Parts: sequence; C-alpha cells; structure tokens
Amino acid sequence: MNEREEDLVISIGGSILLPEDHDVSGLTSLAEMLQKNIDEKTFYLVVGGGNIARKYIEWGRDLDADEATLDELGIETSKLNARLLIIALGKRCYPVPANDFDEAISAGNHYSIVVMGGTHPGHTTDAVAAMLAERLGSKRLINATSVDGVYTSDPNKDDDAEKIEKLSYDELIEIVSKGEREAGPNVVFDPLAARIIKRADIQTSIVDGKDLDSFEDAIQDNLSEGSKIGP
Repeated sequence: MNEREEDLVISIGGSILLPEDHDVSGLTSLAEMLQKNIDEKTFYLVVGGGNIARKYIEWGRDLDADEATLDELGIETSKLNARLLIIALGKRCYPVPANDFDEAISAGNHYSIVVMGGTHPGHTTDAVAAMLAERLGSKRLINATSVDGVYTSDPNKDDDAEKIEKLSYDELIEIVSKGEREAGPNVVFDPLAARIIKRADIQTSIVDGKDLDSFEDAIQDNLSEGSKIGP
C-alpha cells in the first residue's frame, strides 16, 4: 500500500514533452528530474495534448467535426503523450496511462509514478488534474506549462503584460475566464480547474515546465519562479 507522505498531482502541458523540434532530450531530462524528486511522494502526472493535439483539432474542425469529437481527438493525443512519458520514466512508473481516477488512485498504491491523459470531452487536462487532486485530498498541485506564470494578459500578445507572483483563487478565476471556450484551448490554466482548486483549497504553482530548475523548486515546495495561487 501507499505509505508515502504526499500525493502530488502535476499537470504537464503537451508542448513541454515534445516541443516543435521534436527533440526527445528534453523529455529525457524531465523524466530524470522527476525520478530524482520522488522521495516520499507519489507523483500523479496528467499530460496534455500540446501542439500535436491542436493540429488534430484544427484538421478535424476543417472537416466540420463537432466540438465533442474534437475533444476526443485531443484526449487520444494526450494519451499518446502519456505513453511516451511512461517509456521515459521506466519501471517505477505504472506501465500504461490510467483511464480514470479510480485506476490512477489504485495504481498509486503500488507505483511511485502514475501517468494519465485526458478523460472526458469538455474537460481539459488541467481540469482532470484538479479533479484528481481533489479526489486524492492533495494539498498542492503544480501546473507545468509553456509560460513562466500567470500574467495580467497574454504576454505573447501584450508587451505590457505583467507577471503576478502570488494571487488568490478568485483573482486566478477572473484572469483565466477570459480565455478560449472551444476544444484545444491554449490558456495558462483552465477556468474549471481554477474553480476546483478554490473549492478544494488546493494551493497551486504555475511554472515554466521547460525550466527544470524552477519546476524542481516547485516540486520541493520552494517556488523560486512562476506564480503561486492560494487562499
């Protein structure tokens, strides 16, 4: 049975695993960092679809697929990404992507690391991670994404955007609720996930997943860069 001290849920953006150049060395380094920091923790990793999923969703939309079908394309892509991460993590990891919360929690009793992708249409992997953290009773959640924190506006579009190092649940909800509503959203944190961490009081760190030093600091609950969301 699981006798570790902390169940830590981490939402990992698909673009963190496989960037545009498809160089897997970053994936290898990520896996090594995660393995090094298990200690008395059990990691539950929820992997997104990233740029590849957005491509499939774009092609599906061009073929007039409905939004639920587009969500399913994203879910299946996230599961492929999860399988790649499982390969990189090796034997201490549950050998297949968990299909639902019950399977993930059961697997966590026997493995140090459990990986899953999306689950249901309409739920981003951020929302899945928040729901899983709530089910586990986790006190912390980490969102490793392609930006280094929460900004007042999209830093890729607004030169005046400012990073917010600490903010409340309600402040996060207000910022992210301005994001996209269709399949394959590319926002820093999902609005549904933001509401879940508020109701369950799950302190959440948002970090640049490509900056492994900052990512590692967040795992050790010593956030040096990024944004921290709490009461």
